Amino acid sequence: MNHLVCKSVLRKQVNCSNINRMNNFEQEEINGEFMEFAIQESIQDSYKQPRNRKESNSKNFMKIMAAIHKGDVLSLQQHQQHQCCFIERDSRGWLPLHSAAVHPHTQVLEAVLQASTELTLEELTANGDTALILAVEAGLVDNVTALLKHGVSPHNTNDRNESPLLLAVRQKSYEMAFALIMGGAFVEQVCLKKWTAIHEVAKVNSGLSCHSDASASTWAKVTSRDGHGVTPLGIAAEHGNTEVLEILIQHGGDVNAQATNGDTVYPNVQSNAFQLPVHRAAYEGHILALRTLLPLTTKRAIRVSGHSPVHAATDGGQPQCLQLLIDKGFNVNVLLESHMSENYGDLRRSPLYFAVCNGDMTCAQMLLEAGARSDLDPLRCILVAIRAERYELVRLLFSYGADVNCYFNAICHTVFPTGLQYCLKDPLMLRLLLNSGYDANKCFQCCCGVSEELDSTWADLHNQAYQIYSQPEAITFCEFVSVSCLKLHVGGVVRTLLDYVSQVNLCPKLQQILEDRPEWEDISSILSSPRSLQHLCRLVLRGRISPKILNNPGAMSEVPLPPRVKNYLTYKEYDIIGDF
Repeated sequence: MNHLVCKSVLRKQVNCSNINRMNNFEQEEINGEFMEFAIQESIQDSYKQPRNRKESNSKNFMKIMAAIHKGDVLSLQQHQQHQCCFIERDSRGWLPLHSAAVHPHTQVLEAVLQASTELTLEELTANGDTALILAVEAGLVDNVTALLKHGVSPHNTNDRNESPLLLAVRQKSYEMAFALIMGGAFVEQVCLKKWTAIHEVAKVNSGLSCHSDASASTWAKVTSRDGHGVTPLGIAAEHGNTEVLEILIQHGGDVNAQATNGDTVYPNVQSNAFQLPVHRAAYEGHILALRTLLPLTTKRAIRVSGHSPVHAATDGGQPQCLQLLIDKGFNVNVLLESHMSENYGDLRRSPLYFAVCNGDMTCAQMLLEAGARSDLDPLRCILVAIRAERYELVRLLFSYGADVNCYFNAICHTVFPTGLQYCLKDPLMLRLLLNSGYDANKCFQCCCGVSEELDSTWADLHNQAYQIYSQPEAITFCEFVSVSCLKLHVGGVVRTLLDYVSQVNLCPKLQQILEDRPEWEDISSILSSPRSLQHLCRLVLRGRISPKILNNPGAMSEVPLPPRVKNYLTYKEYDIIGDF
């Protein structure tokens, strides 16, 4: 960096020269001297060897590594005199010892061990692994035994603080684990998450479990806990290792132990997350465990937890568990308690809401068939399905009586039913709502431009009809679609709405928006002409039939009308989704 310093000094000298009005000759001389010095320093710096640059390995080292790779024991013995080469490392930070530790022939490792007299045998690779760790991960029992005989410590861990014993258990090698224990391995040694070797046994259900009775005195305390406070018995239960579970119980495993988060095997003791074992079984789909837990779990414990196994089974998408719960008489309309509902941003409460949010047709249909209601949540299930563009789920909810004209005014209080807000850019969903009985007339109820000079009788009728819609906080359709992001779609929406209303008048604001849209010519033509008698009759008949019947194919089949009339009443000509 000397040349940078010199340049800085040069700048200061130049400034000083300007101040002192030095002549050009003196200035050029100073500049030349400093520039020459800076160039020399720069050239010297460029030829300096970087401190972190690794020097090339010696030829003998390369020959030793090649001999290890080939398994050439004779060549290794010939190079034992070059002991300095056995402390060199390759680009991975590996010594010849590390390479020999993962070679399948133990004679190779023995030859390298004899020549590595200047090593402690505990040296690490660049990744933080010892030779013993590498041998264990390679599953080489003989190499592990050889290293232990030469005094390698069984306690040194890798960069994750995992001991050789824990890794041996993970390899499911009883011989390797036994060799390490006989070599002095500490069986209660923990990794970064306080995981011991016996925790690993409980998880992997390795061959170690078959020898546990013979070596019980050698193993760690079966009550040791990991970083989450879970005992080996809890791990075995979590992974369904019944054989290990029985052995742990025989050797003093505490079946009453409770993890840090409150998890336990007690059927009526909830965790810190208000979960009982029956909830977890239902969520995970463990049908046999659920059958076992249901008779053991009290109704009071479920009530105090704040949620039902029906919620858990539905949220987990487990139809078999859900059907079992329904068959056992569980209420499909049970609601989450406040302390559970407040964990969700939408304040959901019913099991059906979980199914709709997950887009789970199977669970939703099972719940609806069992009598589930779709109007128990602050945000109706049908609005969630509409917003998610789940057409079949919307049709299913309508067939079971979901209210197409429901409101959700917590965010936006509108004159027209809320469902339309979510499908202004979706013509298919818009048709589905209108075919299912959406009140399109609400979109044309507006007081914009009402003149005070109108006939008093007409004005009174107008005020009576629209008094509930003239509230300052209620947003009309024309106001809602006047935002720039919706103006592009308003023409198609209004043209579609006209198929479901009789003669209507457009307010000045809505008309001004529509006049700039390509659909205006068609809309203007419809509004300027009387509606057909056939169309008006359809509207009158639909008004006499409830949406529950209109949306229920079974109920419509019992209506005493010809099929063509039924198809006309249900707008079959616009049922695009049904054609798919």
